[in-house]
Amino acid sequence: MTDKPKTLQLKAKAPAEKPAAPRAPVRPRGPARARPLSEVKAERAAREAAWAAQNPQGDTAPRRPSQAPRPSRPPRDTRPDLARVGNVRGEIRLNKRMAELGLCSRREADEWIARGWVLVNGQPAVMGQPVPPDAQVEVLPQARHQQAGQVTILLHKPVGYVSGLPEDGHESAAVLIKPQSHWRDDRSGRRFEAVHTRGLAPAGRLDIDSTGLLVLTQDGRVARTLIGEDSGVEKEYLVRVHWAPNGPKGAGVVTQDVQAVFPAERLALLRHGLSLDDQPLKPAQVDWQNPEQLRFVLREGKKRQIRRMCEQVGLHVVGLKRIRIGRVMLGNLPVGQWRYLGGDERF
Repeated sequence: MTDKPKTLQLKAKAPAEKPAAPRAPVRPRGPARARPLSEVKAERAAREAAWAAQNPQGDTAPRRPSQAPRPSRPPRDTRPDLARVGNVRGEIRLNKRMAELGLCSRREADEWIARGWVLVNGQPAVMGQPVPPDAQVEVLPQARHQQAGQVTILLHKPVGYVSGLPEDGHESAAVLIKPQSHWRDDRSGRRFEAVHTRGLAPAGRLDIDSTGLLVLTQDGRVARTLIGEDSGVEKEYLVRVHWAPNGPKGAGVVTQDVQAVFPAERLALLRHGLSLDDQPLKPAQVDWQNPEQLRFVLREGKKRQIRRMCEQVGLHVVGLKRIRIGRVMLGNLPVGQWRYLGGDERF
C-alpha cells in the first residue's frame, strides 16, 4: 500500500486588530478656563451654610472628611518648664539649682562639677544631673577658695566707650582696667593683679553716649543679682534734657528751664504708662532734680531705655549719668578710673 504524499498547508493569518483609539484627555487641550470668582464664592458659601446647619454648636468652618480637629493647646503660662527634667518630683538640673541657692552662676557650677568639687547627697555630681528640691548640695573648699579670689570692679565709664565687646571702632570699657587708672583712694585693701582682668564681664549695660557707674565682675553671683531674670535692683540716673516736641532739630526746642514748659501729664507717663518693644515698662521714679535735669530710678534695664522713654514724651536727652546701683554709689570716683568692690559692700 503506497502512502500518499503529505501536503503542507498554511493557515491563513487572522486579520490584524485595529489599533485602539487614543484616550481622550482628561481636560480639553488648550489653556485652562478660570472659574468666575462669583461661582467660587457661591460654592464656598453653600458649604459653610450646610456645615452650620449640621453643627449648630460646633465649629464655624467645615473641614474635609479626612481632616480631624486639632487638640487645643494649653495656655502659655501652664506649659511645663523645659528646664525641669523630672516633672513628678520637681527635679531640675543641678547647675540651675546651685544658681537658685546663690552658690554660684550656672557657668561656674558646670566648671565645679567637671572638676569634682560638688557633691549631691554625699556623692560626686555629674554634668547635667537632675536633683529634687530636697537634695543636699555640698561645695568643696577648693571651689570656695577659687570663688574668694574673684573680683568685682566699679568703673566710672567715660563717654565714647562701650560696655561690652568692642564695636564700630569703639573700645570696650574693660581696657581702662589697668594699674595706671586704679583710684588711689580705693579702700578695699586689694592689690591689683593681672589675673583680675581675666573673665571680667559687664553686669548691666551703659550705652556709648552715657557715663557713670559700670560694674565689671568675675563673680557669677554678682551678675545674677544685677542682671538675672528676677533682678529688681534699683539703678539711679541723672538725665539732662531739652524740650523738643518736634525733635531735637525741629521747631520749638527749649534748652533752659525745661521744667516750666514740660506738661505734668507727660511726667506722669514717664513714671508709668509707656511701653518699649511692645512690652509695658515697670513703674519708675522720675522727678525734677533741677529745671533742666531729671532723676530716674529704674528696676529694669532695656537697651537705651531712658533715652527712648524721653523721646516718647517730647524730651531730648543731652546728658546721662548713672550714679547708683542698689546700695553702691558712684561717689567721688573720677571719670575713667576704677576701684574694687569692698568686702563689706553689697548691691
